[in-house]
Amino acid sequence: MGELRRDPIGGRWVIVDTEHPNKPEDYEVESPTWRSESTCPFCYGNEAMTPPEIESFREYGTASNAPGWQVRAIPNKFPALQIEGELDRRGIGIFDMSNGVGAHELIIETPYHNKDLCDLLPEELERILQMYCRRAIDLIRDRRFKYVMIFKNFGPSAGASLEHPHTQLVALPMVPKNVMEEIKGAQKYFEYRERCIFCDMIRQEVQEKERIIVENAHFLSFCPFVSRFPFEMWIIPKQHNSCFCHMRPEELPALAVILKETIGRLRKVFGTPEYNFIIHTAPANGEINVEGYHWHLEIMPKLTRVAGFEWGSGFYTVPTPPELAAKYLREEKT
Repeated sequence: MGELRRDPIGGRWVIVDTEHPNKPEDYEVESPTWRSESTCPFCYGNEAMTPPEIESFREYGTASNAPGWQVRAIPNKFPALQIEGELDRRGIGIFDMSNGVGAHELIIETPYHNKDLCDLLPEELERILQMYCRRAIDLIRDRRFKYVMIFKNFGPSAGASLEHPHTQLVALPMVPKNVMEEIKGAQKYFEYRERCIFCDMIRQEVQEKERIIVENAHFLSFCPFVSRFPFEMWIIPKQHNSCFCHMRPEELPALAVILKETIGRLRKVFGTPEYNFIIHTAPANGEINVEGYHWHLEIMPKLTRVAGFEWGSGFYTVPTPPELAAKYLREEKT
């Protein structure tokens, strides 16, 4: 018989197959296919094929929108939201609406077309993370924006339309529903117990050890007890902090190292699996109480598909228990 597990933050239930769990070889893993670098607008030397860069890390003395860069931030050529204009919230009968005001940027992570995050040197990955912070801090200076979502789609089935490694930042004029549910659940726990639920989760994972993948002095990488997807992984700072952009200087290189190793272990188990990752962080420019919130990074490999039962019930089915997934990942060396 399987197990029903309830997420203590958002209240969501999942079904975990503990009786006949899938092994890594039981999954059909899709690997992305790459197109020619000469036609890729994100590749080194093709800078003129993208909108003008917002900022970049580049070699001293090299010009903007030219070779010499290590990381580039550019506007999305086909943005979901436009930065110009007023929000103009209004109602049409029972429906609420506003203008599509926001910002949509891309972080081109590396000049190399076929390198994922785990293929980069830690210092290269650190520059990418630093650019995430720089762009998010710049965007939230605009008082219209309440949340900056940072996410990466790796591979077509994960939603990537271009193969070259990149991350997206979307600044929103409201806090997304999923984020609000997580914040409210964490705040409710904090008000009842006067402790952060994520800090309690870290203490329990460290004590039990069976779901930990890898850790260092500042971060823990683990498969959460209530995983929604097989081989779902979280990376969370051990020091309580609600905002990703407020990391201490010594945490940035530690995050680069553990992110590289975590994705590298996933690669060792599954080859080149497609995946999504999302940085969960506190909202900005609002009155929302985030005292009990704790930022973290979630990585979801694309190993299964969400189907009718999941859409209809809100339950997720997990064919591999997180304890077993962590064991497979922990035993692989990067």
